Amino acid sequence: MILEKGYDLRESLKLLWSNITAAAVGTGLVATLFSTLGPGVIVMNAAKQGGLTEAQAVSWLFGIYALGGLSTMFMSLRYRIPVVIAYTIPGAVMLGKLLGQFPLSEAIGAYMVVAFVTLLLTVTGAIKKVVDHIPVPIMLAMVGGVLMSFGVGLFNAAIKTPGIYGVMVLLFFIAMSMRKFSQKVPPIIVAIIAGAGLLYSAGMIKPVSISLEFAQPQFAFPSFSLPAILNISVPLFFLVIGVQNIQAVGVLLAEKYKPPINAMYLVPSVATMINGFLGAHPAVTAGPSTAICSSSAAGPHREFRFVAAFFEGVFWFCFALSAKIAVEAVKFVPAEFSAVLAGLAMFDVFGSAFKGAFNGQFKSGAVVAFFVAVTNISILNIGAPFWAIILGVLTSLVVERTDFKFFNKEADVAAAKA
Repeated sequence: MILEKGYDLRESLKLLWSNITAAAVGTGLVATLFSTLGPGVIVMNAAKQGGLTEAQAVSWLFGIYALGGLSTMFMSLRYRIPVVIAYTIPGAVMLGKLLGQFPLSEAIGAYMVVAFVTLLLTVTGAIKKVVDHIPVPIMLAMVGGVLMSFGVGLFNAAIKTPGIYGVMVLLFFIAMSMRKFSQKVPPIIVAIIAGAGLLYSAGMIKPVSISLEFAQPQFAFPSFSLPAILNISVPLFFLVIGVQNIQAVGVLLAEKYKPPINAMYLVPSVATMINGFLGAHPAVTAGPSTAICSSSAAGPHREFRFVAAFFEGVFWFCFALSAKIAVEAVKFVPAEFSAVLAGLAMFDVFGSAFKGAFNGQFKSGAVVAFFVAVTNISILNIGAPFWAIILGVLTSLVVERTDFKFFNKEADVAAAKA
């Protein structure tokens, strides 16, 4: 079968309903705030830079959040794992520079090519084979390097504005230390309430005029041209295959989940095909949002953290329906607010990634992968996570060849058990 075996959706929905907690819903909300406060504005800016009309921009925003929300709800119920389907933010930034060079129909055709090639590689099993042969410590080190910017952003904001963001961090850790209290009231909720109150008292919540108007998606159809495929499809393909989705795989491994790798590539491919007809760019499996929903902030029981991802999907779909309103509403609070919340929500994931990366085999490769990911460098329009994996594996092949012998034996044993 192409897709990994999962659970019955109705049974999962019953399980979800009986395990809804403030921690799960609150974490889903935090992940939503993280993925909308800044990224939504980035997409709108890219649309403006690319010469799209406001209607086309809103349709783009509707597509990525509606399909992302529905896909996330499906993945959560099908596999009972906190997997979030989103869109490539670096891809949106890149498209802002490229869309003005091509008709929108040719850009949509380029999106479809990415979806088709990814789907083809997934169906043939090529992607799963590649992912299965990447040493886990190197993958986790890459994730640690990618997520490091969120930790740095968290403490940068706390140090620069201690009266607001510093207090949020302090109250988060105080709430975390109170075990009985934190089981009833998630520390991240304490941070949100405290931060919102402090921002309001400091006059940092900006009044914004909002027109109550729901999103009206516009349908468009693809056309294909070689220049658009070379300039748009090729870099987007590497972003999807080697940068975005692999982060989410590493995050889930860090949190001791078994990722449904085929589904994590195939479902976004299908979503991308539908996205295209709305003028929206490719869907991916989101690393940071998956990290937030899979962390201990979503609840103490790992098997029920899919509830947080499900609710992020619900919030995403609601955001899509009100995309035009939401774009203005996200300007209410400073960008640092969402950066602090994201850093706090991923706090445990940092520890899990570092522990798994540097506590066993492939240490040299993991160190190289970590530092390459931290650089955030882009070579040939391909982001740092891809090069972190490549250079980390090459380093281990040179320095730690014996580790691959044990790694291959473990893979053979796992395959035999399967």
